[in-house]
Amino acid sequence: MDLLAHLEAYVVIAEENSFSVAADVLQVAQPVLSRRIKVLEQHLGGELFDRSRRQITTTALGDLLLPQAKDILSRVDHLRQTARTALTSTAHALGVPPDCDPAALARAIRAGAQRGITLAVQELPAEQRATGLADGSLAFALVRVPPEAAAYGVPLGLASAVPLTALPGRAVHLEDLRPRRGAPAGSAPTILVTAEDGIAFAAERFRKAVARAGLPEGRVREAASIAAAVAEALAGGALLVCAESVAVRHGLTWAALADPALHRGYELAAGTRRLGETPELDWLEPLLAETTGSRATTAQTETDLRTRLAAH
Repeated sequence: MDLLAHLEAYVVIAEENSFSVAADVLQVAQPVLSRRIKVLEQHLGGELFDRSRRQITTTALGDLLLPQAKDILSRVDHLRQTARTALTSTAHALGVPPDCDPAALARAIRAGAQRGITLAVQELPAEQRATGLADGSLAFALVRVPPEAAAYGVPLGLASAVPLTALPGRAVHLEDLRPRRGAPAGSAPTILVTAEDGIAFAAERFRKAVARAGLPEGRVREAASIAAAVAEALAGGALLVCAESVAVRHGLTWAALADPALHRGYELAAGTRRLGETPELDWLEPLLAETTGSRATTAQTETDLRTRLAAH
């Protein structure tokens, strides 16, 4: 039995609630799909779907096993990605945040090509970039570090369709976002954060800052993607936590957050399995810093780049 193909059929049917739609998604005949589910049910010892109703639903066993089936398929996808990266011997996989400036990324890629170095850019959330460095699927990555210890810092602020402050350049305190007395319930805009700021230490800092400011936890929500977050902000119903460069690119107004502990910090790191073949990278880190809207910090001038790469 091709277990992966059978698990994939199970997951897609569960997501679509339809054998026919799942057959179209997987581009297989519906009888083939039905046989796969029957074989998988025999293998697992129980029914995964309730076929007695007009719409297909998962059974209790199907609900229980679905998260594990998705996890297996996700791990297989990651395995394949790692293999593809390893087979691309001339390219150095580079992990960057999803909200990087494309024009600045193009300058980094061109600079690498001029030095005979091919950079294969992958936009990944912070946690996946750290994982990629550890398992060898990434040769290099911009990693999140606390802003006070970073080589490059990115001031974060709130982007919105209308100005947040009457005075241009005035920083925003989270306390300023508390609803005014007499304001109707639910009138305060949602504060959107992206996965880039979901890494453990950053998320904890933001959670504590929100609590100190007296804002309800339900006021803050993680967006599904940077594109969806920008769209909500442009529609006028949300405030997006982002770098100024992101706001400018999308025509949003922006005001910096007053608390520097909530800002982003970045450093360029090399994968553990590639340190012996790391090319000279003193030219790359400043170019990558431009892609995130970073500014050099004291840590950049006090610490040698190659020493920090070796430490990572």
